Amino acid sequence: MTITRLPGPLRSRLGHAYGEQLAQQASTGGRHPTAAARESATLTLAYRERFLDGPAFLGEDERRTVVQDLHTVYELLRSLPERLFGGSITALAAAVGMDARQSALITRSARTGALHPLGRADLYHDGAGFKLLEFNLTSALGGFENADLNRAMLAYPPLDEFVRRHGLRYLDTLGRMVRTMYAECAANIPADRAPLVAVVDTVDNFTVVGPRLRIFAEQLAGYGAEGIACDLGELTYPNGRPTASGRAVDVVYRYFLPEDLTDPTAAAQLEPLLLAVEQGRVGLFSRLDAELYGNKGALAMLSDEQHRDLFDAAELACVDRLLPWTRYVRPYATDPGGARVDLLAHALAHQHELILKPTLLHGGNGITAGWRAGAAEWRSRVTSAMNGPFVLQHRVRPAAEPFPDGAGGLQDLFLNWGLYLGARGADDDGYAGGFVRASADPAVGVVSMGSGAMVGCVFHGADRSADRSVRD
Repeated sequence: MTITRLPGPLRSRLGHAYGEQLAQQASTGGRHPTAAARESATLTLAYRERFLDGPAFLGEDERRTVVQDLHTVYELLRSLPERLFGGSITALAAAVGMDARQSALITRSARTGALHPLGRADLYHDGAGFKLLEFNLTSALGGFENADLNRAMLAYPPLDEFVRRHGLRYLDTLGRMVRTMYAECAANIPADRAPLVAVVDTVDNFTVVGPRLRIFAEQLAGYGAEGIACDLGELTYPNGRPTASGRAVDVVYRYFLPEDLTDPTAAAQLEPLLLAVEQGRVGLFSRLDAELYGNKGALAMLSDEQHRDLFDAAELACVDRLLPWTRYVRPYATDPGGARVDLLAHALAHQHELILKPTLLHGGNGITAGWRAGAAEWRSRVTSAMNGPFVLQHRVRPAAEPFPDGAGGLQDLFLNWGLYLGARGADDDGYAGGFVRASADPAVGVVSMGSGAMVGCVFHGADRSADRSVRD
C-alpha cells in the first residue's frame, strides 16, 4: 500500500499519522472501517449509510481554544438584550425577524426557569483557525448518536489501536445533553424516581422525525430517565399538567423550533404546554428564547462594526478570531475594513466571496452561495432580501483535511465541524463532543447532509488521559 502526501501545512497531523499507519499495515482482517456503523439501525436511520472511512481528529490545544471561544460568544449573545435593546427580549426577537406570534411565545418562555448553554457550533477550519458559521443554540439538535458512531468506528482494529496509542478520547454528546437538561429543569426532576421525559415535536415534523426521536427517547434510559416520544397534539392536560400515553410528564424535551410556530395549529397546541411551564407543573428544555441567541442575525450583531464599542478588548479579540464578516442585508453597512458602503453594490462586486442566509431557517434551507449562483440570480436574491430577515456572510474556504481514500492513500475532504457545547461541569469545560460532515467539493455552498455530505466521528487529544469515553 502507498500513501499520498498532501501539499501545504497540516492542521491534522493525527490524520496524516493515521493514514500512514494504514499504509504500513499489511492486513486489516478484511473488515471494512464502516462495517459496524452500517450494521447499526440507529446510525443508518440517522445518516443513511453515508459514513466516512475514518474519523476527524481534534488536537487538545485547539479543542480548548475553540471551546473557550464558543463560551465567550455564547455569553455575548446572551447579553445582546442588555447591550443593544435596553434589556428587551421582545426587541431582540423583532430585530432578528420573528413575527408577533413567535415573539410573544418566546418572551413568555424567557420568564420561566434558567437557561443553560446547549448548542452545536457549525465551523469551518480555514487552515489558520476555526471560523463560526452558525451557532445552533437549542435543544432541537441532532448528534445524540455521536458516541454510537465513535464506538462503531472503534470496531475497526487499526483505528482502535491508533486511538489507544495516541491517548485519544471522545465524549458522549447525549450524556452532556441530558446533564444540561437536568441542570435547567432541576425544579421538575423528582427525587424519588426517574423523571418521565417527553421528547416532543410538532404533528407535521413528527411524521418525518418520529422514528429517530423514538430512539432518542429509548436511549434516555441509559441516563437515569424514562422517555416517551410524541407530537404536540398527543399531549393532554388533565389538571393542567401534560400527560403522554396517560402518564404525567416531568420534562418536555423540545424538538420544535420557532419557525414551526408560524403555523396557527402548532401555536395553539403549544399554548397549554407553555401555561403548564409558567405554573411550574412541567419543565421545558430548552426554553424557547434559546433560539434568539442562536439566530444568524444575532451573530451579525456581534460582527457589526457599529457595535464594537460595546465589547471589551478580550471579547473583540474572540469575535475577530472566530466570526467571519456578517451583516444584515440593509441598504448600507460597513465592509470588512470598516468603511461604510452601499451593501447591494458591495454584494455585487464581491459576489464570489459572499453567502446569503435567512436568519430564521435551519439545515441550509434558503441559503444562496454567491460563488454558485449566476450574476442575475445573485442580484435578484440580494435585492429581494433587502431589509428582510437575511444576512450576508463572508465566504470561509475550509482547508483540506486528510481522510483514508479506501485504496491505501489519503484524499482531500472539506469539513463542516459540528462541535457541541453544554453546561460546564465540576471538572470539564462544557465540551460535549462532535461530528463532521465532509465533501470532496471545495466549492460546495454548504457542507451538509442535504448537499450530499458524508458523516464522520471526532476524536480529540492527545493529552494525559487515554480514556475513550466520558458519559456523565
